[in-house]
Amino acid sequence: MAEQERSHAVRRGRVARAAPLLGAAGRTAGEAVVASLRGRRDASFHERAAERYAERLGRSKGVLMKAGQLLSFVSFAPALDGDYAPVYRAALARLQDSAPPMPYEDAAAMVKQELGARPEELFAEFSREPIAAASIGQVHAATLEDGRRVAVKVQYPGVEAAIRADLSNTELLVGFFSLARSMAPSLSRMDMRALAAEVSVRIGEELDYRTEAANQAEFAGVYRGHPFVRVPEVVPELCADRVLTMEFADGMRWAKALTAEQDLRDRWGEVVYRFTLGSLRRRGLFHADPHPGNYLFHDDGTVTFLDFGCVKRFTPRQIGQMRAMVTATVDGDASGFSRALLDAGFFPPDDAAPDPAELLSWFQANLHSLVGPQPYTFTPDRGAAAVQAAFSPTGAYGALLRRLTMPADFLFLSRIEMGMSAVLGELHATGEWRGICDEWDRGAPPATPYGELDQDFWRERHVGRSLG
Repeated sequence: MAEQERSHAVRRGRVARAAPLLGAAGRTAGEAVVASLRGRRDASFHERAAERYAERLGRSKGVLMKAGQLLSFVSFAPALDGDYAPVYRAALARLQDSAPPMPYEDAAAMVKQELGARPEELFAEFSREPIAAASIGQVHAATLEDGRRVAVKVQYPGVEAAIRADLSNTELLVGFFSLARSMAPSLSRMDMRALAAEVSVRIGEELDYRTEAANQAEFAGVYRGHPFVRVPEVVPELCADRVLTMEFADGMRWAKALTAEQDLRDRWGEVVYRFTLGSLRRRGLFHADPHPGNYLFHDDGTVTFLDFGCVKRFTPRQIGQMRAMVTATVDGDASGFSRALLDAGFFPPDDAAPDPAELLSWFQANLHSLVGPQPYTFTPDRGAAAVQAAFSPTGAYGALLRRLTMPADFLFLSRIEMGMSAVLGELHATGEWRGICDEWDRGAPPATPYGELDQDFWRERHVGRSLG
C-alpha cells in the first residue's frame, strides 16, 4: 500500500486508534510537569500541545474526532492557565470545518457501491476535491443533469465498522474525556461515563445516512418558505446508507462570520436560538448537533442549517415539563419549579424533596440568559460560569447535585443547550431571549422583528404557540 493510501486508511484496532492520542496526551502531560517545575508555562508550550491534540484527532476519523469537535466549541472553564484557553480552542476549531480528506477514487468507489454507478455516470459534474471533510464523511460539489447544484456527502470506507468497534469500547471515550482536562478542567467534575455514553449514542445515530436524509427532509418540510431559517432539500433518489445528496448551499463559514458587524451577529444569534429551541417547542424536534461547522451564515441575516445525523424528538408531555421549569424559574416560583422537577423524575416522590428555594437558585444560575436583565449578551465567560454552576460537585450546589438524578433525555437536552449557548457566546449575541421564550411558553406577542416574521409563518402553517 502506498504511503498516501496508508495515511487515509481507517484504523480499526482499538489500541491502534487510541495510541496516537494517548501518546500526544502523554507527551503533553509530561511537558506540562517539566514546564511547571521550571516555572516556564509559556505560550509556545501550549501551542505545541494544542497542535498535537488537533493533528491526531483530525486523523482519527470517527469517535475521537467527533469528541474533539465537541470540545472545540463548548465553553468550559479556562484551559490550564486561563491565558492559553484560546490557543487550545483555536487549534481544535480546525476540526469544525475540515479534516484530512480521502482520495477521490475511494469516494468514487463508495458512490458506486451505494448507488450502483460512479459519480461521472450519475452526475453531470462532480468535483474531484471535496469542499468539506469531517469526522465521518466528506462532501463533494456536483451538478445534476437538470442543472441543479447539489452537495454529495460520502462516508469514509470502513469508518462505520471502526466507529462501531470504538463505541463498544467504553474506556476509549472515558479515557479521552479524562485526558481532555488539560483543555477543559471542568470536564473532570462531570461523570465521564455518563458523558461518554451520551456521546456514543449521538455518534452511533450519525452513521446511517438514510436516517439523516429522513431527518433533513422532515426539517426541510417544516421550514420550507421560512423567512430566515434555511434547510437544504434532499434528493432522495441519490441517497443511500453511506451517500447523501442534497441541495447545494453556499454561505459564510464560522471563522468569517465572527468578523462580521455585531448587529449582523446578533441577528444570526437570534436565528440560531429560534431554530434550536423553537423547533423543540413547536414541533418536538431538536437539531442535536449545534456546532459552528453546521451553520452557513448569510449577509441578509438568514442562516442555513446542515447535518441532521442526530435529531432528538420529545413528547408533548416533555415539552410541557420544560415549559413549566422555564416559566417557574423566570417567575421565581420555587414551589412550582420543585413540582416541575418532581414531575419530570429528577427525584423520587417518596424521597425527602430537596429544598425548593435551593433548587430554584441552582437553575437560575444555569438559566442566566433568561433571568438576567434583558436584552442579554451571551459571552464565553458567562457560558463557562453557567456550566460551573450547573455541574460542579464541589461548587455551591454540589450537595444538591448529588441528590438529583437527571433523566437521560434532559441530560441530553442540557448538554446541547450548553453547545448552543457556547455558539451564541462566541458571537457575543445580544437579544431579548426571555421575550422570545415568552412567545412560545406564554403566548406573548413577538419580542423582535424576527418574532413577527416567525409568528406569521407559523400562523399560516396553523401551528400553535408550542407543544405541551
